Amino acid sequence: MNDLIQQKCAILPDQPGCYLMKDRQGTIIYVGKAKILKNRVRSYFTGSHDGKTQRLVQEIVDFEYIVTSSELEALILELHLIKKHDPKYNIMLKDDKTYPYIKITAEKDPKLIITRQVKKDKGKYFGPYPNSHAAHETKKLLDRLYPLRKCQKMPNRVCLYYHMGQCLAPCVKEIEDSTYSEIIQEISSFLNGGHLHVKKNLTDKMHAAAESLEFERAKEYRDQISHIEQVMEKQKMTMNDFTSRDIFGYSVDKGWMCVQVFFVRQGKLIERDASVFPIYRDPEEEFLTFLGQFYAKLEHIKPKEIFVPSDTDLHLATELLEMKVIIPQKGAKKNLVDLAEKNAVLALSEKFHLIERQEERTVGAVEELGELIGIASPNRIESFDNSHIHGTDAVSAMVVFVDGKAYKKDYRKYKTKTAAKHDDYGAMREVVRRRYTRVLKENLPLPDLIIIDGGKGQIEVAREVIEDELGLDIPIAGLVKDGKHQTSQLLFGEPLDIIPMKRTSEAFYLLQRIQDEVHRFAITFHRQQRGKHTIASSLDGIEGIGPKRKTLLLKHFGSLKKMQIATKEEFIEAGLPEKLADIMVSHFQKSLLSSE
Repeated sequence: MNDLIQQKCAILPDQPGCYLMKDRQGTIIYVGKAKILKNRVRSYFTGSHDGKTQRLVQEIVDFEYIVTSSELEALILELHLIKKHDPKYNIMLKDDKTYPYIKITAEKDPKLIITRQVKKDKGKYFGPYPNSHAAHETKKLLDRLYPLRKCQKMPNRVCLYYHMGQCLAPCVKEIEDSTYSEIIQEISSFLNGGHLHVKKNLTDKMHAAAESLEFERAKEYRDQISHIEQVMEKQKMTMNDFTSRDIFGYSVDKGWMCVQVFFVRQGKLIERDASVFPIYRDPEEEFLTFLGQFYAKLEHIKPKEIFVPSDTDLHLATELLEMKVIIPQKGAKKNLVDLAEKNAVLALSEKFHLIERQEERTVGAVEELGELIGIASPNRIESFDNSHIHGTDAVSAMVVFVDGKAYKKDYRKYKTKTAAKHDDYGAMREVVRRRYTRVLKENLPLPDLIIIDGGKGQIEVAREVIEDELGLDIPIAGLVKDGKHQTSQLLFGEPLDIIPMKRTSEAFYLLQRIQDEVHRFAITFHRQQRGKHTIASSLDGIEGIGPKRKTLLLKHFGSLKKMQIATKEEFIEAGLPEKLADIMVSHFQKSLLSSE
């Protein structure tokens, strides 16, 4: 605990609120809420913690706090701050999994569609259906039973669906609003458990048609009944009250939590979802935060009620979600929560080995690398590489790794501007200067370690820029490849020295991944530039083709090969006058003949 944290801890209030933990770059890395700020914040800096919490604490160099009037207000503020700052140590539901819904559109002539986007557009949504096949089969069944329009764009004449009795033909008729209201009400009733009533009515109609010797009509009713049975009754019933509800259970082990959610729709358990994440405080508080984030996403429409485990703060959860929250005490409802918890235990144990392995390969490798070269864990690593062929099309690239994982949104490409041809050192000096001048100017996060893909000379010029020109104190290391172009040696220190490493260590594998990635990124960029210049050079000397028209042709055709086989009409489409199009076709025909 540094002096600043010690002084701040001494004056913390004994009130509810939120706290924001910061690292040495001033970045917010964790947001939490507390019933009593003084007790909660101090607990991070006293006593022993598990490995993950210890890692968090090691990065904290400062914190802020916001006092609230109640614990509920603190919880709501915590959710807002997590969404705003996206701290790396907080729970975030980052998976892009979206479930399909059946929607009745709010158009003048409504239709049924399958959608994965829930919008506030006055449409009626039913679901979610985590099984996409079930959603589409249910829609097909409803299309057979209810005559809403099927077309995307309104035609000017009736279609086959009208003749089959599956559409009211709004394309040629004016349909009363009351007719649509009745159909929508029936579909809503059907999807909320009323399919049994529909099935009974169809069964009565089938028997009546058979008695009247209308066997074709009876067969149609029989087929509709069969479709209902196949689509709506193949899933196991969980309750007979047809209420839509979400059932939550969770398990905690070794500083990790798994939350299992059962989706029950129309009285049926249609699917489950599991989320596994690390936790840094009491499980009960982490679960409340999870609930708040879960229903903050539009894809998760609130059902009529949710079931939660017995140790949930019922009052807080109800106020937070503004919906009916129940802790079942006995019977089938409690059995469902117990089943969700049992599944959470199993899911957590199944994933544990993979999670631990991933931590070992990423965060563990970063810690190992820091210990190896004698610095604090380099959580943010930036690596540079140059690429050119005999000095032409010289480019450089920078990749970023955060906590041992590639952080692609911060990757950067550079075309060298001032460095002389064949001057690798000059190119490295220019790019490092451009990168960190901008970092300082725009107050971007500084790396904990810079890795140069190159030898001692390139490391030294990078150090001159970082330390002598910009006055920064950032450790710089170099990676050297062997004769087979494989990662071989790590250079570090003043003077530079080879750091002995086990080739089977996680730190070595991390360096290998970084070197391969920066080399791949630089080579890809170089090939793009070389390809453009190859096309441009082949256009040199053609009368009427200047820099602007070169750019125009490059954008339109994309490659020299396409240009070589292009017709006169295609060159005119690209924006060339007719005479110049003739010249281009003639030029490439001559080029092809001379190459043969």
